[in-house]
Amino acid sequence: MKISLIGAARICAVLFTSLTTVFAASPAGDVVGKITVGYQGWFACSGDGAPLPSYLAWWHWSGNAANPPSPTNTGIKSWPDMREYSSTFQTNYANLGSGQPAKLFSSYTQQTINTQFLWMQQNNIDTAALQRFNPNGDEGPVRDAIASRVRTAAETYGRKFYIMYDLGGWTNMQTEVKADWTNKMSALTASSMYARQNGKPVVCFWGIAMNDTNHPWSPSVCLDVVNWFKSQGCYVIGGVRRDWRTADATYMPVYNAMNMISPWMIGAIGDISGSDWAYTNLTVPDQAYCNSNNIDYQPCVLPGDLQLRQRVHGDFMWHQFYNVIRAGCQGIYISMYDEFNEGNQIMKTAENASQVPSGSGIWGLDEDGTTCSSDYYLRLTGDGGAMLKGQIALSSVRPTQPIASPKKLIPGQTIALRAQANSEFVCADNAGSSPLIANRTAAGPWEHFLVVDAGNGRIAFRAVANNQYVCADNAGSSPLIANRTAVGFWESFTEVDAGNGNIALRSLANSQYVCADNAGANPLIANRTAIGGWESFVVSP
Repeated sequence: MKISLIGAARICAVLFTSLTTVFAASPAGDVVGKITVGYQGWFACSGDGAPLPSYLAWWHWSGNAANPPSPTNTGIKSWPDMREYSSTFQTNYANLGSGQPAKLFSSYTQQTINTQFLWMQQNNIDTAALQRFNPNGDEGPVRDAIASRVRTAAETYGRKFYIMYDLGGWTNMQTEVKADWTNKMSALTASSMYARQNGKPVVCFWGIAMNDTNHPWSPSVCLDVVNWFKSQGCYVIGGVRRDWRTADATYMPVYNAMNMISPWMIGAIGDISGSDWAYTNLTVPDQAYCNSNNIDYQPCVLPGDLQLRQRVHGDFMWHQFYNVIRAGCQGIYISMYDEFNEGNQIMKTAENASQVPSGSGIWGLDEDGTTCSSDYYLRLTGDGGAMLKGQIALSSVRPTQPIASPKKLIPGQTIALRAQANSEFVCADNAGSSPLIANRTAAGPWEHFLVVDAGNGRIAFRAVANNQYVCADNAGSSPLIANRTAVGFWESFTEVDAGNGNIALRSLANSQYVCADNAGANPLIANRTAIGGWESFVVSP
């Protein structure tokens, strides 16, 4: 029996399958074992320079896109947190509750996409699936431009991305989608950040084999498209209907030809009981079928429609993470990253009435009375990814707090770190010429470090012992040592809440946690995938 291990905490049996079940063969890659977010990138504003006709000036923000969005001309349900965008555009909504003007971002602006990919990086979100709608009309030039900007942002912030074709509305889909890939989108695979699985560039088709009026493609047409992309060397994902196994047997050859199946769940569930229904009736049998047919399985997890008040401050989304991971999924698709149109976005969102237009009727994240920071669903997604990867234990109890714990490592402060492994202080031993080790009972100069801003929400440590930066040497495979004169990836760390007032440090060198190994008897090293006692530290003055 061949079993793909994505993380020991995820290994669980599908109860009704036999012991001879063959699990999907794909090892961890850019989609297997990873969190993928659906990224629309489809908002425009008048004056942003986007190559759109005037009747699309407010693309996707407005009902009538020729005119600015307003309470009577809107295309969205939720309002973004606008505080980190440098280019913003005035709407016809009333001022925000804070009195600030009601402005929105444009996806055509590179700073907008950079900001949104930075948030992915800061929250350990692995991969973005860029939605590619029919580019053969007036929207084509702006979609092409945004694809290029996504590549730039992905390369800047070290996030993987791939093209996800939405097949709704294509006139001659079978030929057009092949031509678009050949003439335009395949060029993106030259990027070091283009997602690959099993060594192959990833491409997804959403709406394939749905057999409805917007996706009227026969089984033979769908199968031809899947097989053609596989012949081009692609790893093919099918974004399919939730009842794909039972709806229409004539499409089963199409599903069986796919490398990964990702059923759509928007509109199917809206509360925790619905998630449990989906687990029993969809996820578990879907996973069993995929296991038996050597297909990877990527179920959909959604935060819930904010305006329908489905979210219960994250409990709805977390319960879905728990259900799909305990079923043994190969990856997870988040619906969606920036879907303000349907209110299913995880991106930074208005927290309360002070950040939404007055009188608009739009809810902030505190709609059920629980105060949530604007990045809450980004953080929740990051924790869901950690559970998928086995970095935190499988649990039905949400570990993420609606308001993040205050940071304890503040740039400009000089601090000491006491290891929970043995209650001793971390020392830059031998005036910094030896690796860091937690073996001191008191904090002197060798046990103090200046916290330095490393950019993008990360920090670095400069040892007081020798004024050199702490490095996770050899990409994290060697012990930490204070011997660098400048800050790079190996010298950058992220503070993580370890609970009970403690912190953990995740190294940017390898995304692993710093450990006071062997209960502190060995030097510190960044080689742990989960936080335990040896990976927890107390910050002291």
